[in-house]
Amino acid sequence: MTLPELLAFAERHPYLSLALAGLTIAIIYTELARLMRGYKALRPAELTTLINRDNALVVDLSATNDYLGGHIAGSRSVQIAQFDPESKLLASAKALPVVVVCRNGQASADAAKRLKKAGFTQVHWLDGGVQAWQQADLPLVKGRA
Repeated sequence: MTLPELLAFAERHPYLSLALAGLTIAIIYTELARLMRGYKALRPAELTTLINRDNALVVDLSATNDYLGGHIAGSRSVQIAQFDPESKLLASAKALPVVVVCRNGQASADAAKRLKKAGFTQVHWLDGGVQAWQQADLPLVKGRA
């Protein structure tokens, strides 16, 4: 398509053109925000590599019953209401990789943001949470850690 054809299309379909421009701006904004947030989303396979290679601390924010029903091996249970970046468990891990997980990935993204603001340097969250871990057919441990 040539420029005159694009302009003619925009004149004939102003709402479609505005919608396209709006979606383009939204996508660019979302991607820039993702790049600038300072913490990284991990897929389950990436998390296993980080645990095995770098001895990452995995913090599970799931409710107690959910945690006892199945959690990632070696993860530490912290209730979301008691989540504090300055807690004894987390304060000693400021320079280590810290991965925050929850059941579906929503609460852990907010917790990752809090850790980054508190000065943690290697912050990650499991995109999709424990549900994504299960869908990748990775094992869960039942009971207390």
